[in-house]
Amino acid sequence: MASSTVISTEGQTDAAGGAHLIVVSNRLPVTLEQKGSDWSFKLSSGGLVSALSGLKREMSFTWVGWPGKDFGAEDRTKIDSLLQENSCSAVYLDDETAEQYYNGFANSILWPLFHYHPGEMMFEETAWDAYQRANEAFAAALAAVVKEGDLVWIQDYHLMLLPRMLRGLLDRSGRRGVKIGWFLHTPFPSSELYRILPVRRQILEGVLAADLLGFHTYDYARHFLSSCTRILGLQTTGESVDAGGRVVRVGTFPIGIDPSKFSEALQTAEVRGRLGELERRFAGERVIVGVDRLDYIKGVPQKLLAFEHFLSAHPEHVGRVVLVQVAVPSRGDVE
Repeated sequence: MASSTVISTEGQTDAAGGAHLIVVSNRLPVTLEQKGSDWSFKLSSGGLVSALSGLKREMSFTWVGWPGKDFGAEDRTKIDSLLQENSCSAVYLDDETAEQYYNGFANSILWPLFHYHPGEMMFEETAWDAYQRANEAFAAALAAVVKEGDLVWIQDYHLMLLPRMLRGLLDRSGRRGVKIGWFLHTPFPSSELYRILPVRRQILEGVLAADLLGFHTYDYARHFLSSCTRILGLQTTGESVDAGGRVVRVGTFPIGIDPSKFSEALQTAEVRGRLGELERRFAGERVIVGVDRLDYIKGVPQKLLAFEHFLSAHPEHVGRVVLVQVAVPSRGDVE
């Protein structure tokens, strides 16, 4: 069975103080492929994978997530062995739960709400039920592997109930020394918009069981704090929430890429050859490059219309300015 060396942990250290770090996300950073009776995988595309690739070079951690589909018992055994060799662990969801949780709630309710597209929201109780079941499955899988003193870092809007569910399981088993963090990789909307969510209280209470909550920008953190005050009636400061006697820290942590990965790629023969081809193809022209994930909130159609308008308003640039748009389909079923 082949495995990827990209997420190898050889030569790396644990988190500060020797505590083991467990990263939890909706999807594992791999795409599984079957060849005969064997399984292999390759690294997936996406912002989260890019953001954490640099950390993986410096620190060992276990990555826990959904493998993308359900599998039979025999295949699960093989997949679990392969993933374990590469510091990954799978959370299995039945296909109906996965569909309703991922596309029905996370991406049809939270995603448009958090990106200020409330008109795209489609709230259904069945999707909310699936979201709860999926978060419960993650909590149960984590409770089976988390040890006292570990650090659990939960990622994004797919798992906003998980901190509270996991905290309950850990407290009941006496593992009160586990630290839980949660980071949101999207905007957090203003409290005026967030309050239209029917399950707004449950979502806030879910993440407030963590010890540290992270956001990309100060505005996103401020919106979250405002929601805690206006919806839950909690006292907040600029960087914390008093959640029933527990102080939950709230911070701003801009996340980016691993620049060394791109610097090293520039030195490879393949990239240098491709750059030469592009330089010859666009010689004498100005090139505008856009790189976006293929999603309606990214505004790719609007960008193309804007470029068309620019050329119509300034015909002297026709043939002299070129727009190269790269659209990355990091979700296979995006509309």
